[in-house]
Amino acid sequence: MANSPGDVTQLLLELRHGNREAENQLVPLVYKELRRIATNYLRKESRGHSLQPTALVHEAYLRLTHMQRIDWQSRSHFFAISATLMRRILVDHARAQQSKKRGEGWDVISLNDALLPSTERALEVVALDEALDRLAELDQRQSKIVELRFFAGMSEEETGNVLGISTRTVKRDWRLAKAWLYQELNCGP
Repeated sequence: MANSPGDVTQLLLELRHGNREAENQLVPLVYKELRRIATNYLRKESRGHSLQPTALVHEAYLRLTHMQRIDWQSRSHFFAISATLMRRILVDHARAQQSKKRGEGWDVISLNDALLPSTERALEVVALDEALDRLAELDQRQSKIVELRFFAGMSEEETGNVLGISTRTVKRDWRLAKAWLYQELNCGP
């Protein structure tokens, strides 16, 4: 089976209708791209992040394949939802790291455990997520553009295709969203 957008879309529709064999055919078609998205997300994390791209892909894929109510529109739609889901997984992970109380349980830790991301880094991830949520309240499309461009690593053209807008609109909204986020994260609300 060739790896065309139509093949992926067809398999997603079959999976939604309960064809579990479609899942076996889908994995090889989407895995490489999902791993690229996960790697882009984790590239922005600290070096010692406890989640690895493979684990992030597997967690996202498990959640994706169990979503029965999604009306898959295209291959791009699948990857856009995948990117959003990966962001959610990373934010949940950061919040869990942030919520751990220092000294709780006083367990002995190994040197590798001591190199896990700091609470400060987890706070940055949560702050960015909260800022993106505030941006979404003001402009949903700009928030989605940031997610697809920055986190998923999609090009302007790919982002435009996913959102059904022109590349020119993507460029304009990308500039505005980056400026708004900079202001929000560095100067406060």
